[in-house]
Amino acid sequence: MDIRSEQAEPGRDGAAARRSTIVNEQGPLINLAYRLLGSLADAEDAVQEGYARWYALAPEQQDAVGSPGAWLSTVVSRVCLDLLGSARVRRERYVGEWLPEPLPDAREWSGRRSGAGIDPADRITLDESVAMAFLVVLDSMTPAERVAFLLHDVFRYPFTDVAEIVERTPAACRQLASSARRRVSDARPVAAPVARARVVRDFKRAWEAQDIGALIELLDASATATADGGGRVAASLTPIEGAAEIARFLVGLARQAGALNLLERTVNGQAGLVATDQGKTVAVYAFEIAGDHIQRLWVVRNPVKLRVWMRG
Repeated sequence: MDIRSEQAEPGRDGAAARRSTIVNEQGPLINLAYRLLGSLADAEDAVQEGYARWYALAPEQQDAVGSPGAWLSTVVSRVCLDLLGSARVRRERYVGEWLPEPLPDAREWSGRRSGAGIDPADRITLDESVAMAFLVVLDSMTPAERVAFLLHDVFRYPFTDVAEIVERTPAACRQLASSARRRVSDARPVAAPVARARVVRDFKRAWEAQDIGALIELLDASATATADGGGRVAASLTPIEGAAEIARFLVGLARQAGALNLLERTVNGQAGLVATDQGKTVAVYAFEIAGDHIQRLWVVRNPVKLRVWMRG
């Protein structure tokens, strides 16, 4: 998927066409920045910074740019690379585990934000490159690995362009992408999901019934559950490991929560769950499933990361 667009042909309406081209780049840029950063809020900031730098150019400088879309993509990618470096420092001070910001499917989840305009979350294409499992693996990479891999393998940039962005040689960028590719391959489940939505639905029913035995049957023996509360709400500060341990924890949580409502919803393009309390989203659950067992459960509770899931 190549997000770069060519400049409109010059002519009498060249300026208007150029403005239209620049505006139309917002969606592709948000798609790029979210995958690079794993945070919608940071992606919005990166795209805004890219536009700020474009509009800071003098008119003659803008006219000299052959492809405004490619120019913006390069600038936003560099901004994301810088943000990834600083994010590692910020996460050292983060309370508990850090998880990517989950995304809803606009067709299922309306009325999230007030005000005019399109929600940036709705601009993001929900495919395998935004699956929570994929984003978690990306977060284990170095900033240069992540940028080189995504730009080349997902967005189909040639390594010559990637090298310009990450300020490495094309050969070095090939090595970065190859290393990242191995990480993705090593993290991929051996068995493909049999019926992801069915497994999630069975998990929901077992949890609502507080059936520890049924939960254990659905969880892989070595399953891991990771929660992100960011220090703002209660959440386990370390991952919970093992099917029995996770099942007992979930049932205990259900008993404490009382009237918690679980909804089957798409999370980052895949079957997931959303917990609401009196209509307010309090948690989003994403799953990695191999065969018919849950291997990984990710729980995002940090309210800052749930802003696009809030009803209006």
